[in-house]
Amino acid sequence: MTWDRFKSLYYQNPRLGFGLDVSRMPFPEDFLPSMESRLQQAFRDLAALERGAIANPDENRMVGHYWLRAPELAPSPELSAAITGAVTAIKEFVASVHAGRIAPPTGGKFKELLVVGIGGSALGPQLVSHALGRLNGRRDKMKVSFFDNTDPDGMDYVLAELGTRLKQTLVVVVSKSGGTVETRNGMLEAAAAFKAAGLDYPKHFVAVTGAGSKLDQTARAEGWLAHFPMWDWVGGRTSELSAVGLLPAALQGIKIDQMLAGAAAMDAVTRKPKLSENPAALLALTWFWATDGRGTKDMVVLPYKDRLLLFSRYLQQLVMESLGKEFDLAGNVVNQGIAVYGNKGSTDQHAYVQQLREGVNNFFVTFIEVLKDRPGVSLAVDQGGITSGDYLQGFFLGTRDALTEKDRHSVTLTVSEVSPRTLGMLIALYERVVGLYASLIGVNAYHQPGVEAGKKAATAVIALRNRIVAALRAQPGAAFTVEELAHLIGGQVQTELAFKVLEHLAANPDSGVTKSARKPWFESTYSASSE
Repeated sequence: MTWDRFKSLYYQNPRLGFGLDVSRMPFPEDFLPSMESRLQQAFRDLAALERGAIANPDENRMVGHYWLRAPELAPSPELSAAITGAVTAIKEFVASVHAGRIAPPTGGKFKELLVVGIGGSALGPQLVSHALGRLNGRRDKMKVSFFDNTDPDGMDYVLAELGTRLKQTLVVVVSKSGGTVETRNGMLEAAAAFKAAGLDYPKHFVAVTGAGSKLDQTARAEGWLAHFPMWDWVGGRTSELSAVGLLPAALQGIKIDQMLAGAAAMDAVTRKPKLSENPAALLALTWFWATDGRGTKDMVVLPYKDRLLLFSRYLQQLVMESLGKEFDLAGNVVNQGIAVYGNKGSTDQHAYVQQLREGVNNFFVTFIEVLKDRPGVSLAVDQGGITSGDYLQGFFLGTRDALTEKDRHSVTLTVSEVSPRTLGMLIALYERVVGLYASLIGVNAYHQPGVEAGKKAATAVIALRNRIVAALRAQPGAAFTVEELAHLIGGQVQTELAFKVLEHLAANPDSGVTKSARKPWFESTYSASSE
């Protein structure tokens, strides 16, 4: 890695406060020129998407997350007005909450926020909340908690943390269809907790959902405080700069206009059809070279900033759900994708960097460097005015060199600071990289058939559970082995699946199913009393 190579490949944009170094990815000199025609097609594909082309043909949908920060680019005045109107409505609602004009029925102000969602409806808001909360020493307007799974114990943990502050808690339920099971369950659990505390939950609840959805109907019928839109042309993993992410961020006290402005500024740069002026294109081609265009290597994300701890989780969904596809656009089996994982530096130097340097070489690293350490003056922890931030940079640069010595490849993103504007830039950058890379490899980045398959399989498990419980209750007190019960139910029942369901039922006394352990274990029996 020579200084001349660094100079020729380093991208720096002082206006954005952003830099990108791909010089430690040792692609040959002819690689970037050889990809020019494919890159230009990718530019055309994304330009068509932004003009409103049907980019998700299996659902006949446009993909318009870029319009969220530039409503004037939306393909119709109605869409532009809808986007602008939603942001205005968010600001007005948030101002009323902060001022106490919208308040809990028991008095005082809303001081706590519980966000109920899953996938992009939780990962984006969690990233922003953690990255920008209490920024520069300011106090947050509201403290944010999340129901982001259908784990009962996890929800109990959050409710226990809220405790008596539940009466001061505003709940934002996020689901485009209103039928997402995990979010519906979280909504029901939250509502039950409010009822148990003697609180009128509709006076605490807000919906972010599609017009006319199940959730929209429920919110209107029950008289929830407010409802904000989710549009079918915004996917969950690209929804952070819609009401999905803007509402929780604004309620926390984060400056959402700066997030939108940062994203818009990065969009303007990454629309440029010239490689040397477009960091998203440079990053997409680097991914292509690093993974042979087939996902042959994983991407390890190492931000050297505690506030960006959750960025790897956010990118995990954005990249893997967008690129992890069985078929390409021509219908060929390609099994594409890039696996993403990460934590933060320098924590990882005491965790998996040992394997990264000396173990299997099946990855490339994305380092994220933040130049500004903190708002004020830092304590000198060593002679010469050396600070903790100096050591953090030392660990980052040292780790990068240690990996390079062992032919481990990396790219480095450098930002001036963590701020709403910077985070908006990073979100927009990676949305564009994913879109360009998907075009380069010929897959649809905007659907997720594998996720839908998982939902269908989960529904089948619930149906099996109901059949098992019904069969046991039909013969109260009678005991059956797994094999006997599978035969009793009949049909194409997977005995192993029935075993797993029975074990779960028996571990939870509210199911009414009990287990009598036997040896060998598969001779154990299960029984239930009648209802």
